[in-house]
Parts: sequence; C-alpha cells; structure tokens
Amino acid sequence: MDEPPLTSFSVTHISYDASDPIAYICAWLALVPQILCVVYATLIWSSREVEIFLMFAGQMGCEVLNFLLKRMIKGERPPRIKSKGYGMPSSHAQFVAFFSVYLTLFLLFRHKPHPSDTHTPTTLAERLLLAAWSFVFAATVCASRVYLQYHTVNQVLVGSLVGALTAVAWFGVTTMARRKGWIQRALESRALMMLRVRDLVVEEDLAESGWERWKNVSRRRQLDLRNQGSVKTKRR
Repeated sequence: MDEPPLTSFSVTHISYDASDPIAYICAWLALVPQILCVVYATLIWSSREVEIFLMFAGQMGCEVLNFLLKRMIKGERPPRIKSKGYGMPSSHAQFVAFFSVYLTLFLLFRHKPHPSDTHTPTTLAERLLLAAWSFVFAATVCASRVYLQYHTVNQVLVGSLVGALTAVAWFGVTTMARRKGWIQRALESRALMMLRVRDLVVEEDLAESGWERWKNVSRRRQLDLRNQGSVKTKRR
C-alpha cells in the first residue's frame, strides 16, 4: 500500500539561501508574527488588561482581512518562490504595520500614566522613542520579505498600507467604545469579572503595574521579620 505524500507545515516553512547570513536573519524575522502572537497570549494571561484584548482582537481582524484580500486579488508571488497561497498583500507586512501603528497610537494618545511615590512615568520622548523603534522593527520585517523574494515591493507596500489603515480604524472604534462607556460596562459584566479583566494600563506606567502593591507587600514582610526578631530577642 502506497504511503500518503507528506506536505510542509507552511506556517513555519521558510526557504532561504543557507550560504547567505542576511537571508538566515531574514528567515528568523519571518517568525515575528508567530512570536508576537505568543507575546499577546502571555500578556493577556498574565495582565488580564482589556487594552491588550482589544489590540489582539484588532490584530486578528487584520489577519482575516488579509485572508479575504488575498483571495480577492489573487496576486502571485515572485516566481523564485514555489509557495502555496497568494502574495498580494503581504500578510507579514500587514501584521507588523498594524502592530506598530496601533502601539504608537496607544502610546501617544491613550496611554497617560500618572506619577507616583515609587516610580516616574515614561516621558513623551521615551514613548516616541519606543514608537520609532517599533516602526524600524516593522520596516526590517517588511524588507526581509522582499529580500527572501517571498513578496514584491508592491505587495509589501500594499500590506503595510492596509495594516496601518486597519490599525487607525480599529483605534478609532475602540476610542468610541471607551467614550460611550461600552468598555466599562463590559468590564462590569459577570464574565469579565470572573476572568479578572481590568483596565489599568491606560493610566498606569508600563513598568508601574503592580509595583506599588508589591512595595506594600514588601514593607509588611520586612515589618513581620523585624517583629519576629524582636520576639526572639525578648525570649532570650
């Protein structure tokens, strides 16, 4: 009986010139969307922040839009790559463009951290620097797709444009949802309360979340240790 033919798991299958060190780096950059999805899942599970839920929902919506556009346009990939699927627009470019644009909009227009006794919030200049870094990183991923010849320049440019426009549109939708109180009402629902979903990162600094609570716990522990030491001294 003939064995069934094997196929490649195309989500992670990347073809590149093994003798080219730049191509090797580009091959790793092709895994950025998968890595960012792991980051999303980790942050959602660990922080339960509704803003991260919203960003991830928009990111997945952007992926669905890319899936539909590829099957509508049916643009072929460069001839060198024998890959399944269409190439217009580039899903990698669209993914990272959405990520960098939405992150920038959040940092500059929604994230307004307040100073505290334990931490100084990030300045506008620091947030601008982080936003600029995200754009450089996104541009590097886009360039890697052209370098590996998985996409043409036009496919990457269109993907970047669609991703950026989707990010702006989704940020507008979430802003309206916040202003109308829909987010707050959702947070007060039994389902989200059971999941411990919160909305603190808008006002807390990115490095501040939980820090003040930890300092209070740390002070109590130190006080308990001192009290234990005093009790032992008195017994002696």
